[in-house]
Amino acid sequence: MNNLFESISFQTSKITTQKYSTSFSLGIRFLKKEIRNPIYAIYGFVRFADEIVDTFHEFNKRELFEKFKKDTYDAIEKKISLNPILNSFQITVNKYNIEYYLIETFLKSMEMDLYKSDYDTEGYKNYIVGSAEVVGLMCLRVYCNNDEARYRLLKEYAESLGSAYQKINFLRDLSADYQQLGRVYFPNVDMREFNEKTKQKIIEDIEIDFQKGFTGLLKLPKNSRFGVYLSYVYFYTLLQKIRFIPSSEILKKRVRIKNRVKLMLLFKSYIKDKLNMIEWQS
Repeated sequence: MNNLFESISFQTSKITTQKYSTSFSLGIRFLKKEIRNPIYAIYGFVRFADEIVDTFHEFNKRELFEKFKKDTYDAIEKKISLNPILNSFQITVNKYNIEYYLIETFLKSMEMDLYKSDYDTEGYKNYIVGSAEVVGLMCLRVYCNNDEARYRLLKEYAESLGSAYQKINFLRDLSADYQQLGRVYFPNVDMREFNEKTKQKIIEDIEIDFQKGFTGLLKLPKNSRFGVYLSYVYFYTLLQKIRFIPSSEILKKRVRIKNRVKLMLLFKSYIKDKLNMIEWQS
């Protein structure tokens, strides 16, 4: 492949990541240089799929999504795409042997957003697997660099961390999902009666995922441990902020971590890592 086009493809995924998520962008910056581009590529792919089902209301979203799916599989099979996001993704998939079932499971969850607006317990679990856990496994394939034994060792922990991140996203975006998109992801939750008890029960569930994910984080290769730890710190801090915000306020606005707080967390996390003082935050 033309090296210039490959470079442009990864640069496009990087820009996409930076524009959509400052938290993930900062985390990726602290991965080893050789694995940053593949992680940008995965995020760019995931972001574009999510964008189709969430925002393109004036277009035929089903038609756009079907084309995106077809273009994804064509790119992987032919090892080329004129869509820079898909081109960088297919390079990553083929280099790190990312399984088709991970991609298929992810796309199936995104497709559910085209026709489902609420979930029972089983549907919720399936959506979490497809929208988050398999994305964590795609990234883990990159971190492990085709070391199958290490991948198998860390697989369940990556799934738990991905699950925690997604559930926090659901809490953070509760207002937009319900008010603008008419979606309720948490099972057996009546948004008209969302209260502190319901919120704290959800947080307790997330804490379980977080603690298991943290155990695996400590076992990651050096190429990725600090970058993943940094994303963990950001998301855990966000969870703690949500814990102390009244449930009525969460229904009105998106909860955020200010940039100056993120920089402070970055500094503290860097010091902890250098002094081998990384520990579970409870």
